[in-house]
Amino acid sequence: MAVPGQGFEPATGDGPAADPDGRQAELRTAYEGLLQIRRLVNGPAGAAVPAPWEVRQLPRAVALVLEAAGIVPSALDAQGRRTRTGYRVAAGAEPGRAEVTWPGPAGGGAAGEEQERLTACAAVLEQLGWVCLLYRGPRRRRFLEVEPPGGPGVPGGSGGPGGRPLSRG
Repeated sequence: MAVPGQGFEPATGDGPAADPDGRQAELRTAYEGLLQIRRLVNGPAGAAVPAPWEVRQLPRAVALVLEAAGIVPSALDAQGRRTRTGYRVAAGAEPGRAEVTWPGPAGGGAAGEEQERLTACAAVLEQLGWVCLLYRGPRRRRFLEVEPPGGPGVPGGSGGPGGRPLSRG
């Protein structure tokens, strides 16, 4: 949904269910803009790596990529209850990281599909240069940690967030 003065806001999974057909033109324009900015500011690396603005607004950039890929975001009703299973993007536990989870309504089976769905999210993000690690966190729920190449301000990589890394194989 467009916010006056702020442009397109990608679905993070923490808002109401939006009409996907009503967002398609705005979504396409925002995603094409992301790729164009990458080509303009990244020199020879072009669209293959995140642009500096994406790193500064990591959850927003990750949500834009996932929504543009056609992955369904989770949704909340007016009382804050989950009404739809899908991705949820939030700031990570440490600066420079985002966290993607796969929540859904209570009893809706989200936990049973989260590894497969988060692995699909990682595949989409990695095609665009993001580094993704799948972890098992509290209550054995899986989450995807997303960071820019080289880690969040740490040349050559980063350590995990205290969860247990899982294989994606």
